[in-house]
Amino acid sequence: MRTDSSPGTLPAREHLPAGDAGTPVLDVVIPVYNEEKDLQPCVLRLHDHLKRTFPYAFRITIADNASTDTTPQVASRLAAEIPEVRSFRLEQKGRGRALRTVWSASNAPILAYMDVDLSTDLNALLPLVAPLISGHSDLAIGSRLSRSSRVVRGAKREFISRSYNLILRGSLQARFSDAQCGFKAIRRDVAQVLLPLVEDTGWFFDTEMLVLAERAGLRIHEVPVDWVDDPNSTVHIVKTATDDLKGVWRVGKALAGGSLPLDRLTRPFGDDPRDREIKDVPRGLARQLVGFCVVGGLSTLFYLLLYSGFRVFTGSQTANALALLVSAIANTAANRRLTFGVRGRSGAVRHQAQGLVVFGIGLVLTSGSLAALNAASSDPAHSTELAVLIAANLAATVLRFLLFRAWVFPDRRDTDSMVIASHDPSSPTHSTRTFDQTRAFDQARTFDQARTFDQQTYPPLPQRPVAQHAADGTWRDATVQLQPVRPHDTDPRDFR
Repeated sequence: MRTDSSPGTLPAREHLPAGDAGTPVLDVVIPVYNEEKDLQPCVLRLHDHLKRTFPYAFRITIADNASTDTTPQVASRLAAEIPEVRSFRLEQKGRGRALRTVWSASNAPILAYMDVDLSTDLNALLPLVAPLISGHSDLAIGSRLSRSSRVVRGAKREFISRSYNLILRGSLQARFSDAQCGFKAIRRDVAQVLLPLVEDTGWFFDTEMLVLAERAGLRIHEVPVDWVDDPNSTVHIVKTATDDLKGVWRVGKALAGGSLPLDRLTRPFGDDPRDREIKDVPRGLARQLVGFCVVGGLSTLFYLLLYSGFRVFTGSQTANALALLVSAIANTAANRRLTFGVRGRSGAVRHQAQGLVVFGIGLVLTSGSLAALNAASSDPAHSTELAVLIAANLAATVLRFLLFRAWVFPDRRDTDSMVIASHDPSSPTHSTRTFDQTRAFDQARTFDQARTFDQQTYPPLPQRPVAQHAADGTWRDATVQLQPVRPHDTDPRDFR
């Protein structure tokens, strides 16, 4: 799984303008392998449909990945005859490799792909890309499993498709309905940041892309499609299913281990309503409440099991203290990671110490309840003890959440993220720096000192291999030096 950093954060979504006459808004990629019979009818039909119905300039790109028949000749002939058609030849197989290569090199702001058999009705193409053009969504997929979809296919493929999507929902918590439909689109600015994180080069490529996009908080638009199964499909179902399951395991392990830098994609847009300051509505309260309740329920069960075990060989007060201590340590650790999203070891000891203070308050409540019960009855039943402890723990839980939120894990985003923009005209770069960085920069007396400071603050990124189109129509690896992306850097050539 790739763990390298993405090129930078995404700009705010905006409606794409029509652009210059020679600049296509949509680039539809058709990945092919040994499709000499179906390629020409597919391209002609797609071209005719786009000419009649699509209101923007478009391009059709044939991505031939290592075909051994006459597919390259057919693609070259189509590219020579139709101005809106291009053909690229890759010397390695893999649908994901073909899509990544062509998408990475395309200059169209909207990138799409569809299978060469055109099983999906083309009337869904404009609804697929419209939310991306308008700026409403980041990715769009066709769904054969939507209730309003009209699908004609065999029982075996229907079973495999639904089983695969159930696996994705159960293992990776995917919420999109159809990962395998060969009918998808993505904004180019999103692809430039998301594709470096996708490792697969085969059929699992778009599933991995969707899972990472969803986990990063990107918006995925689904379009119900009319779809007719191609009985002559060359896809090897067993091998594809095996590779997909391996991909699910790999991505799930990477997500569980936190090795993916998805924080570079999370909340990338400047106008997210969840980021707005709304009076009397604390940020993240609903999510924290849900997480705290789940952790609290499990902690209560754990506490009761411990209390019942300790109660066998000790008194009620001692058993309560021991059970509450052990469960409090586990509760603080779980809430720290799951409810309040604090990662790493920094501050862990302080958080546990504060959690023990909260534990002491809970101990007073529960011990006082047991003392009151023992004062009222000399030999209370075990079930009565548990009932009293549950009631006392409920009261302690409410207090614990308030103390956790306000004292142990306060929201420090406002203070930690305070930045001051440097407007010094002598500055070699205009960027956003923290207060300490700005003060150090202002102390730099000469241009060379300022430049040295800026290079230390924003060190150059490592070189990365990228695909480069050669004059003979093939794609080769080239190496480029990526420049550091500062928070407010913009490309003056970007028409948005």
